[in-house]
Amino acid sequence: FGADHRLVLPGAFLLGAILMNLADLIARLIVIPAEMPIGVVTALIGAPFFIWLIFNLNKPKR
Repeated sequence: FGADHRLVLPGAFLLGAILMNLADLIARLIVIPAEMPIGVVTALIGAPFFIWLIFNLNKPKR
């Protein structure tokens, strides 16, 4: 989408809301009698994505 913020910002809001709802659902279902902190689930999703971004953004363009 490039730098068109009219598309990027609503998409980021929607994707962030979906991610947080899924992380909350996963955190509640993994340990049924108790509740896992939602930060653990978001870190498990976000850390590999962040590492992937670091490696892919530093590649030279051909």
